[in-house]
Amino acid sequence: MTDKVRLDRAYLHHLLRQMIRIRRFEAKCVELYQAQKILGFLHLYDGEEAVSVGVIETLGPGDAIVATYREHGQAIARGIGMDRLMAEMLGKQEGCCRGRGGSMHIFDRKSRFYGGNAIVGGGLPLAVGVALADKMAGRNSVTACFFGDGAVDEGEFHESLNLAAIWQLPVLFVCENNLYSMGMALERAEAETDLGRKASSYRIAAASVDGMDIIAVEAAARHAVAQIRAGNGPHFLECRTYRFRAHSMYDAQQYRTREEVETWRKKGPIVRFQSWLRDNGLLQDDDIRQIETEADAEIGAAVAFAEAGTPEPVEELERFVMMTEVPA
Repeated sequence: MTDKVRLDRAYLHHLLRQMIRIRRFEAKCVELYQAQKILGFLHLYDGEEAVSVGVIETLGPGDAIVATYREHGQAIARGIGMDRLMAEMLGKQEGCCRGRGGSMHIFDRKSRFYGGNAIVGGGLPLAVGVALADKMAGRNSVTACFFGDGAVDEGEFHESLNLAAIWQLPVLFVCENNLYSMGMALERAEAETDLGRKASSYRIAAASVDGMDIIAVEAAARHAVAQIRAGNGPHFLECRTYRFRAHSMYDAQQYRTREEVETWRKKGPIVRFQSWLRDNGLLQDDDIRQIETEADAEIGAAVAFAEAGTPEPVEELERFVMMTEVPA
């Protein structure tokens, strides 16, 4: 991939289409969750779409992605089919993990999508391991590791950045700073709220970007990926964003006001990008309608595919499960 890209009309529409696909896919997931067709936990990405789309657009097919449990956006942006994703959400064998992972553990070997990791900060050391393996094998691959601001509190964050710097590993650490780690505001959890300074303390090149501006995210990520691929070691990219929905479907959101959420919604990545495209004569109402119609049709087909899928048979529940005997 190159450090620069021509932002022509087709590419800009593609970026918008990707964000809308993610937003509407998750809206459908909410409906299915409320209908008790999706069970377990559900963590939505609503409001953060510019981060996953902007970063993943700069990666090649040989690059790897490690994500958190809020990973629907990354999975869709990576190109994992909505049919397989929805089947996974509904716990069907046709899902990308045979329905065994669900919302929080999406995995796809073919696209080098390594989770979906439910442990806060748990993906960081995995990303270091994947990048180390690529480097030792002589592959010119980049591993993009997505994590939230809450993971910065964890020991794995510091251990992973330290090792990545020492070994000069090809990792792009992408911090999706949505201002709240679950229900804890950033300024109440971090003595240093400039998260890039933490990465800089490990001598890792760091940058902060407006995570609600997809063009800014794409440009910053493209520069970082080019630098990593050139052998300049790991990079850290803080994307300052905001999630419009609760931390999970069980979250009462008593830590923030509705007014705060509505203020952020008005400057959301999709609304903001559509306005910019309109102002520059690059988007018409018919374009938006077409994109939304196509997304809805794709999602409808995915739901039909998932609902017609096959539940995992009871007799195979122990398959793929490692069993160990505990000494008496």
